[in-house]
Amino acid sequence: MNEVNKTLFIPLYGKSKVSKEKIILDDPMAEKIWTQEGFELSGKSKTKWLAYNMSMRARIFDDWTDSMLQKDSDALVLHIGCGLDSRCKRVKQAYKKWVDCDFPDVIEARKKYYPENENYKMQTLDASDVLQVKNLPDAKSAIIVFEGISMYLSHEQLHNFFGALEEKYSSLHILMDVYTEFGVRASKYKNPVNDVGVTKLYGIDDIDAVFADLKIHSVVEHSLTPPELIAQLKGTDRFIFKLLFTGRLYHKIYRLFELEK
Repeated sequence: MNEVNKTLFIPLYGKSKVSKEKIILDDPMAEKIWTQEGFELSGKSKTKWLAYNMSMRARIFDDWTDSMLQKDSDALVLHIGCGLDSRCKRVKQAYKKWVDCDFPDVIEARKKYYPENENYKMQTLDASDVLQVKNLPDAKSAIIVFEGISMYLSHEQLHNFFGALEEKYSSLHILMDVYTEFGVRASKYKNPVNDVGVTKLYGIDDIDAVFADLKIHSVVEHSLTPPELIAQLKGTDRFIFKLLFTGRLYHKIYRLFELEK
């Protein structure tokens, strides 16, 4: 895998770790895949603090996806940049069509663990190539899970990709995490993706400006560290995690937006 694709192992490790500890996220598939596919992480990538952080993010995306399916059970779910994630198994709500999308070598790796069926498919997709959007399944509405990918795309690439989605689907529900411009500058010195060779990242300060001439717009900003999930950490871990990930500095670096068309 290339450097960007290797970043999928950072959240995979975190989800595997907390699942074993039986906090935040129940993810036996992450445990299984990490045991078989994982490699030695270094630096910040292997800290328990990042494991907690990545797992909370995954849980928020899970719960949001469930809530969107409750509102729109007929919607197509598109998990863009799915990596080896098992969200398709973790969500509680039934879905009629779910497509996990990623680069060809990632999809090839997924096929060892995730069998396709009538409701679940996998498809190769490069979000920087808008022509590939045409190959996605047709539907009236789509739930777009865009976790841990926006920072690898320029503003123009993001605009063009979501513009193509807007053209294809009448209704869109989107959840997307972003680095800020400050976060990107700070990441040059201390970012876990550096540990697997990624050096080029993009930040967003004004999410609506990126989609200014589209019908897509932000509707709410979500917390990446909800108190009810932090409460699952124990004693000292909870105290230190709150210092690291719940202050103004963290919000200045990393944010989570819900958007819709």
